[in-house]
Amino acid sequence: MDKIPFARPFIGVEEEDAVLRVLRSGWLTTGPEALAFETEFAAFLGGGTPQDVVPKDVASNAVVPKAFAVNSATSGLHLAVKAAGVGEGDVVLVPSLTFTATAEVVRYERADVAFVDVEKDGFLIDPEKLEATLARLRAGKTAYQDGGPRGRPRAVIPVHYGGLPCNMEEIMRVAQTYGIAVIEDAAHSFPSRLPNGEYAGCVGDVGVFSFYATKTLATGEGGMLVTRNEEIARQVSVLRSHGIDRPIFARYTDPKASWYYEVVEPGFKYNLPDVPAAIGRVQLRRANDLLAMRRNIARRYDEAFGGDDRFVLPPGGPSNAYHLYPLRIKPDALGLDRAAFIAALQEKGVGASVHFIPLHTMPYYRTRYNLRPKDFPETMRTYEHEVSLPIWPGMTEAMIERVVAAVLAG
Repeated sequence: MDKIPFARPFIGVEEEDAVLRVLRSGWLTTGPEALAFETEFAAFLGGGTPQDVVPKDVASNAVVPKAFAVNSATSGLHLAVKAAGVGEGDVVLVPSLTFTATAEVVRYERADVAFVDVEKDGFLIDPEKLEATLARLRAGKTAYQDGGPRGRPRAVIPVHYGGLPCNMEEIMRVAQTYGIAVIEDAAHSFPSRLPNGEYAGCVGDVGVFSFYATKTLATGEGGMLVTRNEEIARQVSVLRSHGIDRPIFARYTDPKASWYYEVVEPGFKYNLPDVPAAIGRVQLRRANDLLAMRRNIARRYDEAFGGDDRFVLPPGGPSNAYHLYPLRIKPDALGLDRAAFIAALQEKGVGASVHFIPLHTMPYYRTRYNLRPKDFPETMRTYEHEVSLPIWPGMTEAMIERVVAAVLAG
């Protein structure tokens, strides 16, 4: 019996045709596909459809954000941090339950990371603990009572974990009180909506989405940075391509363009090529269908595990994009610890994973900031019991039933 992988991209004939179109076009790097992807993504987030054409005078208004395709969400987060003015002597607040990319981009700019615990019995950054940490930093104290970084609080990076949006209303209130930037790590969240109808990733100063192979919109590698801030948009447009003052595609294709260009800043090589952009355009058109498939799997899991006192269901609701299905186990009731439970699933041919090993336990951050596991108790409580189950579009009914049976068997 074939193993059910933890994740698999939903790729069909339309994506294959899109790739062939690019390969036959004679233009493989950033070009017309990437530009169209940016326009269509911005239109989607602005409340339109992926097929909408957004005029230049509309793309910068208060509704439709500007979108910049990048070669990874990590690149997008780095651009966001740099464009927000983060530098040496600054502190950026990050949840302790996240992937390393969220924090590492802060260190790229020689700033320090202050971790914040998640909500009780949850996965998302706790606004109250965020405010308490900011108050300490603003008073000139270390981030934590027992130590941690000291410096100017400059930004917060809330992570919309697993497709579940953070409490952005409270986070924005806290950020505005302390005058810091909000960079939304929306790598998991497309196309999650907040209670007010806004898309996650479109509330703060910047939002960054991921199109990694396992994500809800998958191009293999890639990401998108979105912002309504004109100054941030200007900086990102220059920084993502070597700090050159004009897009390379325009320099090669615009008959009125000169060969001459200027380097105005030391930038980066963060642009998205046309092949993944073409895949992304197709995935974007079916985004709501892919979301419906994930939600159907989540519903089946909820029904199967909801009445079993050995498990704790992940938060659901209409705002969850279900990039992950983070089931929490109760080892005492299950009679197995988390490692043994995952091993049992694997023996039954079911892939599983853990999201995430808390960053404050990693050697680099633990040593730099003298951190201990108990410093972030809610993060540790969630991490020690969490198991991510397969939840990807294209899973058959038989696959879903096998996952359910394997989990219930323990």
